[in-house]
Amino acid sequence: MKPDILRYSCQMALPGFNEQAQIRLQQARVLIVGAGGLGCPAAQYLTSSGVGTLGIADYDVVSASNLHRQILYSPADIGQSKVAIAIKRLREQNPDTKLVPHVEKITSDNVLGIIQHYDIVIDGTDNFETRYLLNDACVMTGKPLVYGAIYQFEGQVAVWNIVYDENTRSPNYRDLFPKVDPTQIPNCTEGGVIPTLAGIIGCMQANEVIKYITKTGDLLVGKILIFDAQNMQSRIIKIGTTSKTPVRSLAATITIPLISALELKEHMDDDSIDLVDVRTERERDAFDIGGIHIPIEELEGYLAYFTDPKTKVLYCATGNRSEEAVKLILKRIPDANVFSLEGGLRAYLEK
Repeated sequence: MKPDILRYSCQMALPGFNEQAQIRLQQARVLIVGAGGLGCPAAQYLTSSGVGTLGIADYDVVSASNLHRQILYSPADIGQSKVAIAIKRLREQNPDTKLVPHVEKITSDNVLGIIQHYDIVIDGTDNFETRYLLNDACVMTGKPLVYGAIYQFEGQVAVWNIVYDENTRSPNYRDLFPKVDPTQIPNCTEGGVIPTLAGIIGCMQANEVIKYITKTGDLLVGKILIFDAQNMQSRIIKIGTTSKTPVRSLAATITIPLISALELKEHMDDDSIDLVDVRTERERDAFDIGGIHIPIEELEGYLAYFTDPKTKVLYCATGNRSEEAVKLILKRIPDANVFSLEGGLRAYLEK
């Protein structure tokens, strides 16, 4: 099928970007994991550029705190599936792009089955467990992974896992970050992020995908671009030419017991649960919903408390840190009766 000459005429006029390059885009299959601050602009530009098949994976719903940076959504969409809304808007943008929804959490059980249908994957996630899982799955299946991350005023972009031959790959995420303690790094909601940064980094990710598919330009392979939105400066750090970190299996995804904000509110006036606030002292002083205070970095010293059979509900600002805290407790005490408040105080106050 010939490309729409009028629609794509400006990009097809580029040096080295001809009709054949546009056909490659039409035939390409791209998966975006995470329909948030990074995934929204990446999806918009890949759709508008004429990518043939675009998969979008996310199991979350739109919330009010998303709107300043997740530009596919409006206040009327709050509470609705991000994937459903994103696909509706993108279909209006370019009816010729095949849009594939994946309204499910990416886990060790389904990740290989999902990514096998795509040529390249964009990491638009905001948690380290999924980030490592995507990286490992792409290494095992030989899929390139376009990494992006944002926090406050700084963003990062890189392309992992380009296959050179049967035995040689470019560096992957584990070559740069062998291990990260997620409890020490707050997410965007907790640490803040300037909204325009999400657009800049998401567009850079889309740009790397287009370059890879059309075989134009110099990919961010074996290096990482770091961008500072405060001074509008960027630098590229070289990592190396080949990976030194083989991946042969996937770590099992731990299922975190969750309690919804509505369920918690139903039990707030009885004595059936104990609340545990895992936020910082500063956050606790500003506002809390009761319970005892055990900052997540001090949790190891209080593990004996969680051997008591009474239900414990851990909470933080958004649910990310409390999930990590529950995960840590269950690794040490597998039969602990612990839950994480789903969506954290943000969800609790919105209900």
